[in-house]
Amino acid sequence: MTPTQHAEPFLKIDRLSKHFDEAKAVDQVSLDIQKGEIFALLGGSGCGKSTLLRMLAGFESPSGGDILLSGQSIAALPPYDRPINMMFQSYALFPHMTVSQNIAFGLERDGMPKSEIETRVLDMLALVQLKPYAKRKPHQLSGGQQQRVALARSLAKRPQLLLLDEPLGALDKKLREQTQIELVAILKKVGVTCVMVTHDQEEAMAMADRIAIMRDGRIMQMGAPMDIYETPNSRFVADFIGNVNLFSGTVVEDEPDHVVIETPQCRHYVSHGITGTSGMAVSVAVRPEKICLCATEPGKQDRELPEEIGYNQAQGQITGMAYFGNLTTYHVKVHDNLTLKVTLANAARHEERRLSVGDKVWAWWDGSDVVVLTQ
Repeated sequence: MTPTQHAEPFLKIDRLSKHFDEAKAVDQVSLDIQKGEIFALLGGSGCGKSTLLRMLAGFESPSGGDILLSGQSIAALPPYDRPINMMFQSYALFPHMTVSQNIAFGLERDGMPKSEIETRVLDMLALVQLKPYAKRKPHQLSGGQQQRVALARSLAKRPQLLLLDEPLGALDKKLREQTQIELVAILKKVGVTCVMVTHDQEEAMAMADRIAIMRDGRIMQMGAPMDIYETPNSRFVADFIGNVNLFSGTVVEDEPDHVVIETPQCRHYVSHGITGTSGMAVSVAVRPEKICLCATEPGKQDRELPEEIGYNQAQGQITGMAYFGNLTTYHVKVHDNLTLKVTLANAARHEERRLSVGDKVWAWWDGSDVVVLTQ
């Protein structure tokens, strides 16, 4: 369950900035993160997400702003005085130590009594389900097992805040998907607050309670994964999260319950009002999985709202396709300068009529699935 959003923030990032000479790596970022939340910083290379994480860890000093943990400023504290642990993409395991010794390392440096260390290590091994591997060296483990050792070592000191830097970047796709579920289950069981950095949108959406999309050192949009995917606030966010078809057009009819947008490819009937005016330039976003394909022009039987007949549709030709087992992605050229990406689920094992490259088709979608972007 997502932590209560109106509670006093456990981690408060207040107008935090970091400048390298004239470049603003992080520019006036403010975030409130709740206790027990898994929060993802998502963005491309150079967006500032890793610099922000390093300031939380204490490896970089802010140029301005503050970081408060449980109401206390930690911005001036050195890394070793912060109740924070960071897990790196490389895992940074000691190759000459066993799994148990790697987990115990930080506890020994803190001077914890040997009996308590042994108990804590056993607890961590049980948590990450690695008891049978306690005496193995890192090179004797799979990538997913090494990742769990690194997590156990990070959690052994019971940090108030856990920072994850591209935590699953070293794993192959199938193992990464499996480990995402395991990692979230462990973090939720422990109840630790977590801030993770990733460039992988699927990873952020699968693991995080909330996501902040970063660009040029700023937060572009923040919210639950579903909210950001279904209601992006800009062309950049819509295009960055998942796949999207973007049309450029003009509002030609503006009513409280609907708008009509003219684009070179077709007219869009949007079955809700927008904050805009007639004649305004806008972008129309439609996700590939929201689009249907058929051989004939869609009619009444295809439309929930009769007023959408003739709208939200375009005729084109399939120019490419890719079969992925559970779904097939089609490229449909509908205009000289626009090719739609359409994703259809392969619900039936054997279809009577399969679409092929070269087929003439109609692409259509519901007005309720259209997102209108004004920036």
